[in-house]
Amino acid sequence: MIHYKTADDIQVIKEGAQILGQAHGEVAKLVKPGVKTKDLDKVAEEYIKDHGGSPSFKGYNGFPAALCISVNETVVHGFPSQYELKETDVISVDCGVFYKGFHSDSAYTYPLEGVSQEVLDLLDRTYDSLYLGIEQAKHGNRIGDISFAVQSYVEQFGYGVVRELVGHGVGKDLHEDPEVPNYGKRGRGAKIKAGMVFAIEPMINLGTRNVVQENDGWTIRTADRKPSAHFEHTVAVLEDRTEVLTTHKYIEGNYKYKWRNKSR
Repeated sequence: MIHYKTADDIQVIKEGAQILGQAHGEVAKLVKPGVKTKDLDKVAEEYIKDHGGSPSFKGYNGFPAALCISVNETVVHGFPSQYELKETDVISVDCGVFYKGFHSDSAYTYPLEGVSQEVLDLLDRTYDSLYLGIEQAKHGNRIGDISFAVQSYVEQFGYGVVRELVGHGVGKDLHEDPEVPNYGKRGRGAKIKAGMVFAIEPMINLGTRNVVQENDGWTIRTADRKPSAHFEHTVAVLEDRTEVLTTHKYIEGNYKYKWRNKSR
């Protein structure tokens, strides 16, 4: 069942999403070689709590942390740990905030400065695919229009589109209907209507689309152990436009390595 949000609901989600974006920005200040991923998690959790929210992920079905931190071939759901970042790593940071009864959700993948051009291209194109999906997330379209926009763009470069994990509705629950796959056909799926709020989150692999789950029951990595990229925004569909409620501007303002030629 799809839960439609009122204008007041969307405003609350947007307020929580600002806290989320700022927490991401605090993490961005610290992403560099030698930093332990558990330290990034600590900073995010403290910021969220200090600003009136709570981490959506911590305790969710037993997940132990505020952040999902996924390095290199880990696609999503990686645990923060004692692992120290290396200059050739890419690191996906996924975070959610629960604020005044509603969740928001966003993710960003960082390349450290020693990453190859091939991997930078993967990240850049995955980021672009997120916005191509958002362009199709409008009243009167269908979910498949979002899915097709993402898939058709990234597959032209030979990348693999993860199918086992998808975007999702966001609201009083962290994961609601509808599912928003990153693959599909135009004109298929649920009709997009005003009042929908959902997360669009391309998960794109440098190699094949195949993934495996590690023994911890959470961590998803690429089967061929090639790098993966993950970007996510929570969006609200209105009658006349679609509004991106989450933001990456604090990340882009605080991360010292300016790897993209353009920003949104």
